[in-house]
Amino acid sequence: MASIEIEKLEKSYGHVSVLHGIDLDIRDGEFVVLVGPSGCGKSTLLRMIAGLEDVSRGEIRIAGNRVNDLHPKDRDIAMVFQSYALYPHMNVAGNMSYSLRLRKATKEKIGAAVAGAAAKLGLEPLLERRPKALSGGQRQRVAMGRAIVRQPKAFLFDEPLSNLDARLREQMRAEIKKMHADLKATSIYVTHDQIEAMTLADRIVAMHGGVVQQVGSPLELYDRPANLFVAGFIGSPGMNFLDVTYRGGALRLKDGSRVADSPPVAVQEGSDLTLGIRPEHLTITTDSGGISAEAELVEPTGFGIIVHLTLHGMPVKVFTLDRQALAIGGEIKVSFPVQHIHLFNDQGSRIG
Repeated sequence: MASIEIEKLEKSYGHVSVLHGIDLDIRDGEFVVLVGPSGCGKSTLLRMIAGLEDVSRGEIRIAGNRVNDLHPKDRDIAMVFQSYALYPHMNVAGNMSYSLRLRKATKEKIGAAVAGAAAKLGLEPLLERRPKALSGGQRQRVAMGRAIVRQPKAFLFDEPLSNLDARLREQMRAEIKKMHADLKATSIYVTHDQIEAMTLADRIVAMHGGVVQQVGSPLELYDRPANLFVAGFIGSPGMNFLDVTYRGGALRLKDGSRVADSPPVAVQEGSDLTLGIRPEHLTITTDSGGISAEAELVEPTGFGIIVHLTLHGMPVKVFTLDRQALAIGGEIKVSFPVQHIHLFNDQGSRIG
């Protein structure tokens, strides 16, 4: 396996720039997830690492070697695509062994590699089947097995679970995590699904507009988002945002309602800020210190309940495990625990 270093990487299509000076170091054996909305540049970055897109500016190094001008087959990486990309006329064993047969590997080496990958992925009973006789999850496991037998320096995953239903995605996430724990392979995984990012990653790279917004462990991005984009993108349901002013020792809404005393960081009197708080950290209360809000919609999810509120004209969500919330209607009160409040300045950057 190998480390991957990306330095001042840029990508343009004519006059349109899609990546803007990406700097990223991926350690040997690390599982890194590139996450962000459609169009943020994450798949373009992955394809540049793979050699499927040319580099406009900057450098990519794999195991310390500059690979900008190397053909994809010479970079010693394996890629797992969203579309599986299996050969329909070959059985599972044939698909998995194809790259080794191209390299003129011995039958013994091919047999051992296929058997090992099949055992890891539970494909042993399926080796003689063709792709049309497999389910979507089985096809994706074959695609992963094909990558494993190559024993590459790095694995690249391009939204591999997007075509699967929710239950299969959950199963395949577990398969991928087990595979990484077993192989300890350097892996880069692209997704727009922040649940996949949180559950799989050693580190998450949050991207937006062709720029890296924050790099850190899943809980770092959840607990201390660097800016409004990361705060809103990581977490489900998404973080609530309210416009507040710090005045008279308290954070207040525009009408003067007191949201919280003693904010978690020092701010100047009169500062206009954005307050963020996650739905699971808001509290429905009967306390006189709560802020009145109007309940508009209640969504049971099975595990918990999402209550949609309007608070002084601003939409707010509360996530609670208390099933009594199913009966909520009309006006209620919510409180903002100060230890769970996030504050952002007028540039959208985190304060403190």
